Amino acid sequence: MTPRPQGLLLDAMGTLIGLRQSVGESYAAIAQQHDINAEPEALNAVFPRLFRQAPPLAFPGLSGAALAQAEQQWWSDLIAACFEATGHAGPLPEALPAALFEHFAEAEPWLVYPDVIQHLQRWREAGLKLAVVSNFDQRLHRLLSALELTPLLDAVVVSSAVGAAKPDARPLLTALAELELGPEQVWHIGDSPEDEASARAAGVRCVLIQRSKPRGTP
Repeated sequence: MTPRPQGLLLDAMGTLIGLRQSVGESYAAIAQQHDINAEPEALNAVFPRLFRQAPPLAFPGLSGAALAQAEQQWWSDLIAACFEATGHAGPLPEALPAALFEHFAEAEPWLVYPDVIQHLQRWREAGLKLAVVSNFDQRLHRLLSALELTPLLDAVVVSSAVGAAKPDARPLLTALAELELGPEQVWHIGDSPEDEASARAAGVRCVLIQRSKPRGTP
């Protein structure tokens, strides 16, 4: 019989929260504000591939302003690659990647899946420690606060600050240290092969779930 966990390590995107519309729709709408015409479906077609081909969203040894700059540059490079792959010639206006970076830091593009709040509340009432572990950047702290999830969590771990991204074990091991729990005491809940591989590497049981996602999300 599998022991009851004392804590849960929760993926964020695709597990707790998702996008209200596709990446391509958001990219195209904000690009239009900067006098660039782009087709949402074309952007949706290239974004998942380019996202997965990009280097890990992780910056060992960086903190403070240097980390924030590296995070924004990572996304700026990915955004530029997406527009280039859909036929845009020449550099993008400097303000466009910055506007997109800020857009996805706000609550408006995101939704909390309908079952999430009740599960988090029930788990907390049962005495479980809860940590979000995500291949994302420091904007996630602000985003989870805006979505009113932060009070239900004990820790938030992002790959950019840890210096390693799932499927590496280090994000999960960092969360374990913050919760003061061992690998055998927690489960990881996620939605991707990277979640499963990271949990295996950390010696943590993994439960995968499947959400419906807008086209163009990785």
